[in-house]
Amino acid sequence: MSTKSKLRKQKVKTEVVKSYKGFDSNMQCRGFQFKVGETFTHDGPVAACEQGFHACEYPLDVLRYYAPAESQYAEVEQTGTIVRHADDSKVASSVIRIKASITLPALIQAAVDFTFARSNPEGEKATGDRGAASATGDSGAASATGYSGAASATGYSGAASATGYRGAASATGYSGAASATGDRGAASATGYGGAASATGDRGAASATGDRGAASATGYSGAASATGDSGAASATGDRGAASATGYGGAASATGDRGAASATGDRGAASATGDSGAASATGKFGRAMGGDGCALFLVERDDNWNIIAVGSAIVGKTKGIKANVWYTLTDGKFVEVK
Repeated sequence: MSTKSKLRKQKVKTEVVKSYKGFDSNMQCRGFQFKVGETFTHDGPVAACEQGFHACEYPLDVLRYYAPAESQYAEVEQTGTIVRHADDSKVASSVIRIKASITLPALIQAAVDFTFARSNPEGEKATGDRGAASATGDSGAASATGYSGAASATGYSGAASATGYRGAASATGYSGAASATGDRGAASATGYGGAASATGDRGAASATGDRGAASATGYSGAASATGDSGAASATGDRGAASATGYGGAASATGDRGAASATGDRGAASATGDSGAASATGKFGRAMGGDGCALFLVERDDNWNIIAVGSAIVGKTKGIKANVWYTLTDGKFVEVK
């Protein structure tokens, strides 16, 4: 009596990498046109920095390749052949799906979440009122959730979180992230590639490392990013965003907010009601919503100031809402 054996196909688990990709202002990368919601396939070998589709697992690593002043970003999924870069979190793949566009504040928050998810869960934690937590070891995590608590993580890849009222969080290690969500909280990330997020009212976020990003979403909050290609975003009313690094971007979306970009090639955007955007770098640009004020500086080849200009969007003749402008020959010129 013969028996028939059935061969069962084993399911091979395909690696799916959640990552973040940068594009130019036309949503192109190296001349290739991408579109949100579509999947793209590369035929041929895949090599990091050479062939295939590229994106970064750590959100802020994309700022290394696409400065926020003139770029767009998206959350993506990479599958197929996967090759990782040795120097940072860049991933090359044969298949990429552009899931959704992502704003600078969301990119910054994603960086905070990324770091906290990979930090040591056994780091110090203080939950009582006025408690303080400090984690100084590599990959350590510090959390202070009580009233007036303070959290500090100084080790490599450390994360600090202070969610209590008037809490403060500081992460000074490489790739550290600091998050202060309580009222009047302050978050500071001074390490290379760090991210700082303060979502409470009147919170302040500061990221001074290269490619650092700071986001303050609370009312009257302030965000400052001084590293090269850093991004600062203030989304609360009367918030202030400042980006002083080369190629940095400052965005103030709340009413009466102010955005300032002082680095060369920096960009300042104020889209809230009666906001103000100022770009003082040699190749700076500014954009605003209706009723917002724009301030621009023109410099010669030696960086000497040769002209200044100001305008009110929608009121000054020819100045349109949500259009980038630079100053050329003393006049506002649309950035193509």
